[in-house]
Amino acid sequence: MAIAPPDNGTPPDPAQPRTGFDRFFEISARGSTMSREVRGGLATFFTMAYIVVLNPLILGGAVDGDGKKLSIPALAAATALVAGLMTMLMGVVGRFPMALAAGLGVNALVAYEIAPEMTWADAMGLVVIEGVIIAVLVLTGLRTAVFRSVPTQLKTAIGVGIGLFLTIIGLVDAGFVRRIPDVANTTVPVGLGINGKIVSWPMLVFVVGLLLTLVLVVRRVRGAILIGILASTVLAIIVEAVANVGPSFVDGKPNPTGWSLNVPELPKQIVDVPDLSLLGNFNVLDSWSRAGWLVPLMFVFTLLITDFFDTMGTMVAIGQEGNMLDERGTPPRAKEILLVDSIAAAAGGAASVSSNTSYIESAAGVGEGARTGVANLVTGALFLLAMFLAPLSVVVPFEAASTALVVVGFLMMTAVRTIDWTDYEIAIPAFLTITFMPFTYSISNGIGAGIISYVVLKLAKGKAREIHPLLYGVAALFVLYFLRGPIESAVL
Repeated sequence: MAIAPPDNGTPPDPAQPRTGFDRFFEISARGSTMSREVRGGLATFFTMAYIVVLNPLILGGAVDGDGKKLSIPALAAATALVAGLMTMLMGVVGRFPMALAAGLGVNALVAYEIAPEMTWADAMGLVVIEGVIIAVLVLTGLRTAVFRSVPTQLKTAIGVGIGLFLTIIGLVDAGFVRRIPDVANTTVPVGLGINGKIVSWPMLVFVVGLLLTLVLVVRRVRGAILIGILASTVLAIIVEAVANVGPSFVDGKPNPTGWSLNVPELPKQIVDVPDLSLLGNFNVLDSWSRAGWLVPLMFVFTLLITDFFDTMGTMVAIGQEGNMLDERGTPPRAKEILLVDSIAAAAGGAASVSSNTSYIESAAGVGEGARTGVANLVTGALFLLAMFLAPLSVVVPFEAASTALVVVGFLMMTAVRTIDWTDYEIAIPAFLTITFMPFTYSISNGIGAGIISYVVLKLAKGKAREIHPLLYGVAALFVLYFLRGPIESAVL
């Protein structure tokens, strides 16, 4: 499934000497090499470096219950710091090529739903509490047990669904697929580009970059994804220098033909001193006294479900892409992977940057051949450098990085052939899992739909004994998760 050269993933030559570093990270044992790990780490960083810019914009644009805002420069520095440290921790402890950073979706929940009910410190305190709870679930073995209770073919569907999710993320971020305004008087929710046409330079850069990457993939060129990102970025810089396209928003007004998020310009300033003043700015108790016990409880539950199952889906998808899953669909060192992820959730709250979680964009690095935690050391080091080299980290526009997401989405989609579509008891839950993820823009929603439908269909067929006992509890939790809106309206 990976796009690395044909010998990628082949058993190591036992005659080749192996260093302690190689043995610790199992580089040769997993059929990888240092060059592949470095390329993979670079590709992962370039596809998710946007979080250093986007997370501060989301959190910094909201106010808490006291009307206060967080400093955007401080948010950028803390976002890069925590992402770097937690990604490297995953590399050393989990030894799995899965990077972590502030979670999108979760940060919006914190910014626009939780913080307005309390102070920023209280809101981040709830994130810390949620991370601690998940860590306890990992240490007691419950989180790992829940992961293993999910049927193998449903895990495969999770990986396929995430592949489609990645694809639509890439297409939307690049502006190739856009929401059609309600005023357009149409029932079609999304369309191609602007009024169904490719009429902007950024979109053209994306198309050229995507086609180039696909050609490199078909020709089995080493570093195809990374070359595609870098070549697209160079083209974007040239286009911006000549056409002066500008950003997608100018003076607060939308510019549909502008670059998404980052304008590809060589920065005038390269080095900047990071502002780490937000570290430790959290409180785990005041939110309960200020907002009552039920509001924080519902917020923690929502954060818990989102983080718990998003990571489960992400590590399955990445393991599946790199052929690293065992016969039960479980990646190596699953417990350690889940423990680091829970620590990252708490660390994000402690640094005031929201819960940090695993990033499916890591699949871009796996597509480049990454199979071990060494790729994480590269990605993490680049995030730490981004604290000081923030201007350089925002040179790559979405239109260049998104090419990787579309290509990796295709690679992950190929696993759909292993699902038994003649067995409706698993095929229908798999279908719902695959479709709910991209269409609701949520990994957790897809997993929830799949698990609930799996349990219901098995019960309807009188096969209750085939359901793992833990799945009953998981399905019940997802029912509460989907009904949390009416529940909150009834009791709050």
